[in-house]
Amino acid sequence: MTSMQGSLRGSSQGSRQSTKNRRSNLGYFLGFGAPGLFFYACFVFAPLVLSLGYSFTNADAFAPHTKFTGLHNYVKLLGDPDFRMEVRVTTILTLIIVIVPNVAGLAIAVLLNRQGRLYRALRTVFFVPVVLSSVVVSVVWQAMLTDGGLLDTVLGSMGVKHPPGWLSDPSIALYSVGSIASWQLLGFCTVVYLAGLQGVPDELLEAAAIDGAGKWTRFRRVTWPMLAPALTINTVMLLITGFKTYDYVQVITHGGPGTGTTATVAYGVIQTGFTENKTGMASAMAVVMLIIVAVVSSVALRLLQRREVEL
Repeated sequence: MTSMQGSLRGSSQGSRQSTKNRRSNLGYFLGFGAPGLFFYACFVFAPLVLSLGYSFTNADAFAPHTKFTGLHNYVKLLGDPDFRMEVRVTTILTLIIVIVPNVAGLAIAVLLNRQGRLYRALRTVFFVPVVLSSVVVSVVWQAMLTDGGLLDTVLGSMGVKHPPGWLSDPSIALYSVGSIASWQLLGFCTVVYLAGLQGVPDELLEAAAIDGAGKWTRFRRVTWPMLAPALTINTVMLLITGFKTYDYVQVITHGGPGTGTTATVAYGVIQTGFTENKTGMASAMAVVMLIIVAVVSSVALRLLQRREVEL
């Protein structure tokens, strides 16, 4: 009987302690987590819900009444050649932004993966563009690539009489914008790959060298598989950055030259919503782009993470 009473008292004390711990955890959550959730709800979740709601209406800043139109905006987008062109431009620009910084960043990271003050200084130099504003980068490169600008002057001094119109030729302008964005993002990829390279155990490389593996074989069989997490981070981040590109286009080309040759979906959303004041249509464009980005990023993340497990 005494042992049973002691067991009951112990169970009661344990229950009270568990309740106290739960209250303590709730207090910590309210103290540290609630403010973050509040700001997330106000500045992320609420605008998302409002945009989704507006996408089913004919909302217009100058319209007297807003009416529910159902899927009218989405159906109209599917048949809009301008929107299809914006999706095409965004896709091409995203491919450039994903491929070029990834490949060049890996090559530079391999070259800088050495000890010494010179290599540490070079790492800083390559990372500087990342911390600069994309607007500042766009203004500088626009001055360099404009017709008769610094690049044309340098090419002229080398005997090139008719340099291409880097920003005025519709067949080149998009690739110029993609190159500028890739140049700024190169440092980010380099740093991520450098972190991955420095995490490769020297013992594995030494063992492979003892077995007779050359530099390329060691990189392909040992180093590259261990860089899978770095590849995942860079690819997903660059995918998201490429799909939401707006500032480079706005500053450098304003969607031109010509009609929409460099206009991305993000650029089209801003123009439709704030220049044409078609809030409902702009919201529908934003929702479609959100779905595309979410699907593509999720698929890429799943495939890359599966590759990490297989390696």
